Amino acid sequence: MKIEIRDLKDTEKIGKVIAGALEKGSVVCLDGDLGAGKTTLTQFIAREFGVNEYVTSPTFTIIKEYEGKLPFYHMDVYRIESEDDMYDLGYEEYIYSDGVTIIEWSNNIINMLPENRINIYIQRGYGETRILNIIGKGLVYDKLIEELKNYENTCN
Repeated sequence: MKIEIRDLKDTEKIGKVIAGALEKGSVVCLDGDLGAGKTTLTQFIAREFGVNEYVTSPTFTIIKEYEGKLPFYHMDVYRIESEDDMYDLGYEEYIYSDGVTIIEWSNNIINMLPENRINIYIQRGYGETRILNIIGKGLVYDKLIEELKNYENTCN
């Protein structure tokens, strides 16, 4: 599914829709160029989960943990050089937990990701416009697609 977002307000709305579909054990993978909006989208999703801290990109720490309605884990694997690095970080404890995990630059660890997940590739458009290409597998993905169809119908 493709979704066009025109500005920060649209990004916030989409973040709410995504958050509404997520549940315990959900994994959302965000990919796109530097500055495409991965962390911004993550911030809006986190806010919907009741995360009160300011969410920043964990580029140098790789994983940040936040408290909210559910445990909220934010990974940035941009600097990961091998799968061994991820094993050393204990990534499975996050991905296969009762929390929600958002992974930026997930293509760097594609072979380690669970089969049931949501993949969002963010492309820059003109100005603030972004195109979200959303694919995935599993019940949470199916639920998200239905919510996004409802969102699109209310926007048109």
